[in-house]
Amino acid sequence: MGWKNPLLLLLSIGLSNIGAWIFLIALNLIVLDESGSALAVGILYVLNPLAALFTNAWAGSVVDRLNKRMLMVILDVTMAVLVAMLPFISSLPLMYAVVFVVNMGSSVFYPASMTYMTKLIPKNKRQRFNAFRSLVGSGAFIVGPAIAGLLFIVGTPETAIFLNGAALLLSGVATLFLPDVEGGAAEGAKKLSLDMIKEDLRMVMRFSLNRIYVMVVYFLFSCMLVLTAAVDSLEAAFSKEVLSLSNSTYGYLVSIAGAGYLIGAMVNTVIADKVRDVKLIAFGSVMVSAGYMVYSVSDGFMAAAIGFSVLSFSLAFAQTGFDTFIQERIPVEVMGRVSSVYGWVEGFLVIAATILIGAGAHVLSIRNVVAGGCLVMVAVTVLLCIHSLRRAGEKQAERAEVETG
Repeated sequence: MGWKNPLLLLLSIGLSNIGAWIFLIALNLIVLDESGSALAVGILYVLNPLAALFTNAWAGSVVDRLNKRMLMVILDVTMAVLVAMLPFISSLPLMYAVVFVVNMGSSVFYPASMTYMTKLIPKNKRQRFNAFRSLVGSGAFIVGPAIAGLLFIVGTPETAIFLNGAALLLSGVATLFLPDVEGGAAEGAKKLSLDMIKEDLRMVMRFSLNRIYVMVVYFLFSCMLVLTAAVDSLEAAFSKEVLSLSNSTYGYLVSIAGAGYLIGAMVNTVIADKVRDVKLIAFGSVMVSAGYMVYSVSDGFMAAAIGFSVLSFSLAFAQTGFDTFIQERIPVEVMGRVSSVYGWVEGFLVIAATILIGAGAHVLSIRNVVAGGCLVMVAVTVLLCIHSLRRAGEKQAERAEVETG
């Protein structure tokens, strides 16, 4: 297989990612204009993890039993229609309800797309493809807000929302041109039931106990992402209140993070075939936590910028390694269910950790809470590094014995 289909898939992913950034920024402005309340905008950020909690327990049961390509197309088109409806909704509760359903669609889309990618991309090309996927994601992080800003100059936030709907629709059309790797339905559409969900949960538990090494890596990496989300929730307050940065200087800091991720993703595409996935996970994760640690003890813009550069640069490697790791070690037949259940756990932990670190900032201080969260992250990533590399070393030694023996 050549690169035609992977490039088409990257185009679909890129359109969706750019649209997501435009959607996020535009929706924030629309809700702020409608309500005049920062709390109303804050609710938007709660809807995504809540939708994941509501959806991920059963999403994998659906994903593993349906045709992934058609499911992705249906989700893209449905979300495009729902997004295009938002500018015509004046009721804030109804707007929240539509956004909640869109976020539910995204929660189903992730395990479906991950499983489809694993089936479409040959094993020897997965890590390089994932590196390019990180590059597309980092590009969207920079291009999406830039397009949104231009649209606000020449149009309105509503115009940006319509553009996001169009991007989702184009993403669905691009997916239609990809091959059907399953030849129809996977098992056929089965009626979702509570018994089916319970059985699938038991299957995920059995799988986890049989693949302890793999699932410990999965869990520890998820814990790192949970801690980054929790620390990031205090990012603006830390930058303005502790570091005394202005709005524009804080904007520069965010831009540095985006640039760091982009550069990391570019370097990653060059070395993707030369470095094993477990090494990308191990060292990338440790450097992410090191970057956060530098940021947490910084006393000015320059030190914070160095920390942001290190963590964003390293995150591209860690994410690519992790995606490749699970694609090569979790069978595609159960990947949807496994990723959904662990996604549910991750969503629950994100909400709990964000509430905990927010409450801690009120009781103690923002500096101490952020530093404490980063210390826990360092501990988690060191454990992840030791665990992943030790097993990888054992496997390599076993192979050497077989070859020489």
